[in-house]
Order: sequence, then structure tokens, then C-alpha cells
Amino acid sequence: MDLSRWQVPEGGKGFALSRCDPSAKTMAYADKDEGKARLAELASEIDRLQDIFYADGRFALLVVLQGMDAAGKDGTIRAVFKETSPLGVRTVGWKAPSDIERAHDYLWRIHQQMPRKSEFMLFNRSHYEDVLVPVVNGWIDAATTRQRYAQINDFERLLSENGTVILKFMLHIGPEEQRKRLQERVDDPTKHWKFNMADLDVRKQWTPYQQAYENLLRATSTAWAPWTVVPSDNKTHRNLMVATLVRDRLKALKLRYPSDDPQLKGLIVQ
Repeated sequence: MDLSRWQVPEGGKGFALSRCDPSAKTMAYADKDEGKARLAELASEIDRLQDIFYADGRFALLVVLQGMDAAGKDGTIRAVFKETSPLGVRTVGWKAPSDIERAHDYLWRIHQQMPRKSEFMLFNRSHYEDVLVPVVNGWIDAATTRQRYAQINDFERLLSENGTVILKFMLHIGPEEQRKRLQERVDDPTKHWKFNMADLDVRKQWTPYQQAYENLLRATSTAWAPWTVVPSDNKTHRNLMVATLVRDRLKALKLRYPSDDPQLKGLIVQ
């Protein structure tokens, strides 16, 4: 399937988040079982490619997952990278900044968690929270917001020019599907830990958040770090789409194992 139409064009020209259907199906599969089987194959392929990626040593990979509450950031990480060896893979779930972090510029804590060469870094939320929450709540003005867009673009260009491959996914969920998933967290005692009463306050700000997302997607989709909108009302579809795009990007890097040590030729281990 052609997934390129879900990539936000550089500079956001002609893009509108409202035209992206969160229930759309961009991946072809007969039913949930077939979808899960394909996902398992993709996860195994990503694991194989990660092994070569680790050995190759030329690149680092940053995967950014953004989305409204219950869009499935945790679930995507578990499903797409479930076969991947812990060697060379890390995950960070970003929360509100600490007092120490607030005493620095907003990108200070982010830069400390950038992946090393040969490493995958998976972000559950990210530096983009700093052009979402403060914007919706009126803590920063329009000029500061535009300044942050430019700073983030420069920051990601720095990473890209130094070997970090950046994949940014906006997990796009609809309000009714979010309502159902939040209710599931209330109804299931094993999911109570996932529920935060503040989620209901954010839900009341649905429209301002959608506008803030559209603005940041338009302003920060660049040639070196483009955004892809992932229709996420269906979990299987969401996971398949992200896994496919991660697999395709890794394959496009033309990864290779390092050259053999000449001393290994004919070596017999006694």
C-alpha cells in the first residue's frame, strides 16, 4: 500500500489534520488474525535488521510517538518492537519536567536521551509536548511557539546530519474511540493505574489540542525529520502501519555487516 500520502509535506503545505480520518485503513489484511500474523512477521524482520543496524555502527535511530491520551503509544512500542533484542534498544516515556529540568532550556533533557550510534531510541511522547501543553494552556505566546518550532527543526537537523535517523509518528485517534479506551481503563481494575483524572480535563480541550497538533505537524515536518500521521482507531492497523514504515526505513539504509577480520580466515578454534 502507498503510505506516502500520510506523510505531512515539508512545510505543511496543503495539510489539514481534519482531513485525516483516524479510522482509515491504509494496510490491506483480511481480519484481525491475519493482521496479527503479518505484524509478527514484520516484528521479526525488524529484529533481524536491528542486528545488522547494531553491527553496522553508522547510524542511530530515534522513533518519536506522539498522540492524544489512549492513542496507543505504549501498545505500539510493545507490538512493533516485541521481537527486538534489548541490546541496543532503549525507551523513554516523557513526563512533566522536574525542577532541575525546568531550570534548563526545554531541550536540555531531550538531548541527554538521544540514541548512540547502533542504538534504537523509542520516545513515548517527546520534546513536542513543549509545543502542545504550553500552547493549549496559554503558557507561551505565538512568537515563542514559532521560535520553538524553529529550534526543534534545527535540533533535529543537527541530529540528522550526525547520523541519527528520525521517524516521527502522530498516532491519530478519534474522540469516540478515545472515550471507549478511557472507559475501559475505568472499568478494568488492572488498567486503573493507566487512568489519570487529568485525562478528562485534557479531553475537554480536544479541539484546541487538535489545532495545536495540526500547527506543529505543519511547522516541523522537514526533509530530515518528516511526520507521518497514523490512523489509530484500529490497534492492529496502527501497529502494522508503524511496523511497515520502520522496516522500510531500515531497509532503505542499506545496512551491512562490517568487513571480516582477515585473521579469521582459516582459523580453527581448538
